[in-house]
Amino acid sequence: MYKEYLKQTGRIFDIQKYSIHDGPGIRTIVFLKGCALRCKWCSNPESQEFEIQTLNQGAETKLVGRDVAVEEVMAEVMKDFPHYRRSGGGLTLSGGESLLQPDFASALFQAAKAAGITTAIESTGFAPYETIENKILPWLDLFLLDIKHMNHAKHKLFTKQSNELILENAKRIAASGQHVIIRVPVVPTFNDTPEEILEIANFARTLKGVTELHLLPYHRLGEDKYTGLGREYSLHHILPPSNEHMEELKTVAETTGLQVQIGG
Repeated sequence: MYKEYLKQTGRIFDIQKYSIHDGPGIRTIVFLKGCALRCKWCSNPESQEFEIQTLNQGAETKLVGRDVAVEEVMAEVMKDFPHYRRSGGGLTLSGGESLLQPDFASALFQAAKAAGITTAIESTGFAPYETIENKILPWLDLFLLDIKHMNHAKHKLFTKQSNELILENAKRIAASGQHVIIRVPVVPTFNDTPEEILEIANFARTLKGVTELHLLPYHRLGEDKYTGLGREYSLHHILPPSNEHMEELKTVAETTGLQVQIGG
């Protein structure tokens, strides 16, 4: 019998294959369009707007964003099924923020689970908890949850959104029994002091079942995309943190008893 969720459509801007990040093993990452946050360091600025956009790349231009059905995405995902089996990998949804397309994200996860593929989401958790609870968690194996800062005002200054909903959802997602890994983008001038990282790690330690924290060093790989979209990159003066500084932050976070790694 035809599964109705395979007809569900959504808007994506990329499918990345053979990834060894954003979850265990070899993974296929589907990037959904649209995000409620406007992080100053975002390496995928083309993900922020839900609308299909034009990205200028030198003498070439390309459309960013396309509408697809779940069955179309899964046809691509299934090509690498043997790699998932051998490596313990699977499907990861990223963005943007996948929770802003909850029906599409849910349908993708249902299709993956029906095919015997493990699922993960890379997310800020910025959505009503009922959406997460009903649409995502029933078909999810791993929640990679970004916690960017504990201070409400500074979080809003750098992302255009406060963090109250994110922190509350972190508590509720972890309390549900979901496997959660906390990830922190480490951005100079925003959250790269030992005190700020320790505060996030202490919060992560209070979350039920959470044992891992990933520190993701800031990079500038998406800077050219801002120019291609006709936007200004406001952190052009910021350099990535050194390896030594990242190791210092890792050591500080480890004092909480969490398993801490650099990169995710």
